[in-house]
Amino acid sequence: MDPYLNPFAPGAGSRPPELAGRDEILKQAKISCGRAIKGRHARSLMLLGLRGTGKTVLLNEIERIGKAEGLLTSKIEAPEDARLARLLVPQMRKVMRSLSVVEAAKDIANRGLRGLRGFVSISKIEVAGFEIGVEPEPGLADSGDLQFDLPDLFQAIGEAAQAAGKGWLLLIDEVQYLSEEDLSALIVSLHHMSQSGLPVLLVGAGLPQVARLAGDAKSYAERLFGFPEVGALDKESAARAVERPIEDEGATIDQGALNEIVERTQCYPFFLQEWASISWNNSDGRVITLPEVIEAYTEAVASLDASFFKVRFDRLTKAEVQFVIAMAQLGDGPYPMADIAASMDRKLSSLGPARANIIRKGMIYSTDHGFLDFTVPLFAEFMRRQNH
Repeated sequence: MDPYLNPFAPGAGSRPPELAGRDEILKQAKISCGRAIKGRHARSLMLLGLRGTGKTVLLNEIERIGKAEGLLTSKIEAPEDARLARLLVPQMRKVMRSLSVVEAAKDIANRGLRGLRGFVSISKIEVAGFEIGVEPEPGLADSGDLQFDLPDLFQAIGEAAQAAGKGWLLLIDEVQYLSEEDLSALIVSLHHMSQSGLPVLLVGAGLPQVARLAGDAKSYAERLFGFPEVGALDKESAARAVERPIEDEGATIDQGALNEIVERTQCYPFFLQEWASISWNNSDGRVITLPEVIEAYTEAVASLDASFFKVRFDRLTKAEVQFVIAMAQLGDGPYPMADIAASMDRKLSSLGPARANIIRKGMIYSTDHGFLDFTVPLFAEFMRRQNH
């Protein structure tokens, strides 16, 4: 079929044509946004899931919902080893500047900008081409301790937003890359907003270990956040994600072909998009058939191996590659650490550094005490393909 009309979107973070199976998460987000703007207690959310499950897509959709509900929004992605303050400063400045033009919020927002100026100075934050343009206000957000200063800045934004009849929705992707200090300061700030009844919300997204990291940073995090899991779709939603976009373009897919895609992808959204996209391009008529889907499978796997999987694999050192090969050779996870050590003929204690580095790179995570699994769905299959 015509590739120009291909409805599928297998790119990273690209919104699929049919956002199936995520209604409950979006409903939770909409309620939180709506309550915040009305001055009611609203719960922040932390979306947890493996790679390729659509967390970034949901963040983008929740940002759209937030704007529609009347909230100002800021979205950042936390890269490895980056300081949260450097990422937040331009966003906070933008929000405060926006609120400063509202007469009812002008004085509060300008005070916040002065606090931000002192914060930037005392924290020695450098942002290219960035200028606050006001004098600092002594005593406001200038202690040099993020756990004291960030709540001050959130307070200024929250009070200004409340005065303006607005709210602030902060969205952070890849939360697992935040340091414990930064995550702790963020949680403290949000806790303060919740206690003060101010319209400031966080929706974060990260790998499954984020719930534990948040709890380790501050024990009350589990009461502050909802932790919806973003996993594989149920079979009905997975089928709808493939079938409806095809039908919207005036084409169809045979039931057997649809079942094949749903089963072989294990209902993971990114893989559904990739295989359905290639099946569309390779179809000769207006009906996608089972033989065409089976033929497209080889191309879909090759495409995923060369991009989705390889990008992550290439970040590993030789020692780390041996570690994940040993995991994959044990079958599908979760994997007991003792079994990994035995497979490598190594002492369990000697694997600590490699394990820590691979977790830090976001490739594996601890599912339970003494157990690991891959953060990338079907990665074990990829590893086994590489070693045959």
